[in-house]
Amino acid sequence: MKRRFIFGIVIVALLLNLAVGASIYLKTVRATNDDDNARANFAVFSEALQKVRNEYVDGKKLTYQQLVYAALKGMVGKLDPHSEFLDADSFQQLQDDTEGQFGGLGLVVALREGHITVVSPMDDTPGFRAGILAGDRVMKVDGKNVEKSPLPDVVKLLRGEPGSSVNLTVARGAEATLKNFTLQRAIIQMPMVKDINGKKQFPLDQNQIGYVHITQFGEKTGEELESALDKLKAQGMKGLVLDLRWNPGGLLEEAVEVCQKFLPRGQIVVSTEGRRGVMEKYFAKGGDELPGVPIAVLVNLGTASAAEIVSGCLQDLHRGYVLGEKTFGKGSVQSVFPLDDGSALKLTIAKYYTPSHKVIHQHGITPDSLVPLTDNEEAMLILKRSPGGAYSLPDRERHLVENFRDEQLDRAMDLLKGLQAYETLNGVAKK
Repeated sequence: MKRRFIFGIVIVALLLNLAVGASIYLKTVRATNDDDNARANFAVFSEALQKVRNEYVDGKKLTYQQLVYAALKGMVGKLDPHSEFLDADSFQQLQDDTEGQFGGLGLVVALREGHITVVSPMDDTPGFRAGILAGDRVMKVDGKNVEKSPLPDVVKLLRGEPGSSVNLTVARGAEATLKNFTLQRAIIQMPMVKDINGKKQFPLDQNQIGYVHITQFGEKTGEELESALDKLKAQGMKGLVLDLRWNPGGLLEEAVEVCQKFLPRGQIVVSTEGRRGVMEKYFAKGGDELPGVPIAVLVNLGTASAAEIVSGCLQDLHRGYVLGEKTFGKGSVQSVFPLDDGSALKLTIAKYYTPSHKVIHQHGITPDSLVPLTDNEEAMLILKRSPGGAYSLPDRERHLVENFRDEQLDRAMDLLKGLQAYETLNGVAKK
């Protein structure tokens, strides 16, 4: 009896042990098969990486860094259109663009009829001083033929450490006369805020209306806008056109800096919301620098991100009247996370909301007054606005571009002139 009892206890213990073991095993199997199990999926990635390296026909030509970078680009690129993996060179270029300066020659280049063509040499830069002209075609950089090279690759060759030398060969005119230049790279400052002539003089028109074109939101945009507004106010400005067309955005902080120049202190400008709800609210810290001065804001499909924050904020608060076409709808916040090897991850971490809590992302900003342009009209306007843009065109086409009327700008000017006339009539009536 006693022996049977002990035997029964042993059997129960063995059964319990088996049950516990089975439970642990099943949990382990589930964890291994779990799509979100980091260790198991890292193992798959490592195995695939090694297979490519060892079995791919040209695997010996590939480095582990190339394979990992390609995998990272694919992974991050699948998240959304605005997240990306940046290698060290791309990360440096991003920093140069946001800082508003880089080492280079000061040549604005574009791909035109299959050739890398100088659109315009920027004033007081090595390219300008050397006598390089709009319309010159870049043929060689430091002896390397770049006729069929992608535009980003040529830009990378033209840029470099300030003080370093570069040999440049260009073809000029219909005869394609070759000219050689040896230039020394310098720090090139990119203007973020321009006047109606693409310069930084900021004249008023005959109706005392000013014009400011913000090209992007870099580290000095707020500072440059402050300087422009000072010049315009000193001349007695009575209306302002704020042109944000083809502005791709940039730094959130600079968008807030721009908005708060036209808003009372303490007014909310924008908020961001991420995975954990409201991340940040941004408020105007200064005070309206143009009290009583009406503002017309120009936007189009090329207006995105930080530029949409500004146009949406001024529209929401009835501080600016928005004209043009519906904006792009890129209302998400990207943060850059540097990695140990000099590369970086640019990841979407939140979305923007206007003061009235309208979402910008995938919706855009709808203008108060819709003023559409055809594709052909937009192309003409881009050429007219680009320094030297019409230089290399045939005479007839150049004449058309130079005399093209910017209907969106004309409508903005008409609006501000109408408001001036109303104020004048209202003042007379009160008297």
